[in-house]
Amino acid sequence: MKLKTFPLAALALLAGLAACGEREEQAEPIFAAAVEEIPVSTASEAALGFFREGQRLADAGRILEARRAFIQATEADPGFARAYLEVANNANSTAEFKESMDHAQMHVEEASEGERLLVGINMAFFDNDVESALALAKELVEEYPASPRAYLSLAAVFGALNSNQEAREELRRALELDPQMAVAHTNLGNSYLYAEPKDFELAAQHFRAVVQLTPNEPQAHVNLGDAYRGGGNLEGARAEYARAAELDPGNQKSIYSIAVLKRGHVNSFLGNYEEARSDYDQALAVAKPEQKSFYANYRAFTWVHGGEPATAIQELQKLVETAAEVTPPDQVNAAKIFALTNIAQIAMHHGMNDVAEQAIGQRNALVMADAEATGRQDFIRGQQAANAYWMGLAAARRGDFTTAVEKAQENADLLQQDANPRKLEPYNDLLGLVALLQGDYAKAIEHYERGNPNDIYVKYHLGLAYEGAGNTGEAQRIFRYVFENNFNSVGYALVREEAERKIAVVS
Repeated sequence: MKLKTFPLAALALLAGLAACGEREEQAEPIFAAAVEEIPVSTASEAALGFFREGQRLADAGRILEARRAFIQATEADPGFARAYLEVANNANSTAEFKESMDHAQMHVEEASEGERLLVGINMAFFDNDVESALALAKELVEEYPASPRAYLSLAAVFGALNSNQEAREELRRALELDPQMAVAHTNLGNSYLYAEPKDFELAAQHFRAVVQLTPNEPQAHVNLGDAYRGGGNLEGARAEYARAAELDPGNQKSIYSIAVLKRGHVNSFLGNYEEARSDYDQALAVAKPEQKSFYANYRAFTWVHGGEPATAIQELQKLVETAAEVTPPDQVNAAKIFALTNIAQIAMHHGMNDVAEQAIGQRNALVMADAEATGRQDFIRGQQAANAYWMGLAAARRGDFTTAVEKAQENADLLQQDANPRKLEPYNDLLGLVALLQGDYAKAIEHYERGNPNDIYVKYHLGLAYEGAGNTGEAQRIFRYVFENNFNSVGYALVREEAERKIAVVS
């Protein structure tokens, strides 16, 4: 799911995450008297008009339309650095991101100080230098203390660092400056929905505020449905998704498709797999080309939820084979990488080691092709580290723990120079799996506690480690947390029913 938390739109793209949908148009925000904008540098009224339209659409989550508006802004003013920056933040591929950032840097000297800082933040992320991004974002706030968007940028950097309380505080400051800034409410809602510590009721409160500010905004209803889903109110979620679909009946704004897709998630969780596949088929029938291959992965997940992993892999393999037929050319590799990554995780979980290793080999080759095309050595090195992680997972699942540990160390060594306090999370996740599979539960807990706190699949394995160590109470707390997650991913599809069974055994 692509969240509008600038500059994390770029991060999501670079991490290979696929956009699950867009957000509907909202009215121009009403700014308080003391609010100031980060200056926008263009002498072209037409370019400025396209830029403002793109910003409005991006705030509303209508990413595809926003991207087109920002491209129009660059066409009206080829020296418009800020517009190139926003094309990058709403880009469909790593190649488009890199090309747009190249143009932004080329013209950044003609831009305002705030725009120079925004470009610097994005490039720091591209080089996995999150500490520099944080310093630049703080400088942005100091330079523009009355700009809500400056606080949104700083909040996004804190979010990337998993410093979620700090991120929320910056978002609240943005709302103090402009209480009617719907995108600030949206970002706060998303923070409470997806980041620890989660609070689904607070998420719902912020999304209800967005619905009140923009009642005809379909994505606002999708977001509120997500909050209800997170809190276990699946019927309430379905109602909000239905309302979103009603507000975009022809899928002109790409919200109908995401609303129906998410209804499919609900039916998957309820065990209504045929209904879920019907929902996914309905979403795919109207999905935009930029969405189609990515959406189709969720249809395959129904087979995982239903205990038929081989069928899921067959369906995902067809997506790899047909990606070029249904996906824009610059997104084909990303679509294949997403499906191959899902194949690998399903296969490893179910002991299909040959299938997993073949998928990882294909995946890693595509990842490196995309990375090398950027020409950015730091980015290439980051992708090499990610590839080592996946090879290590495959080795661990096969029982080759020596190779798995070597790949974990390779991952850590490649990332050693990065100014990112979260850089060792994959290393710890991989060593946690090695220890778990070897029955060293204390060491598994030690590593998993230092791993990615936002990965539900990792969280489940932390529960297994506590269970193995005899700490039934903590294991049960984690298993219940996992089961009640209610957000669809290949990892969740793999462990949801297993977590439910473990809860039932103790109950």
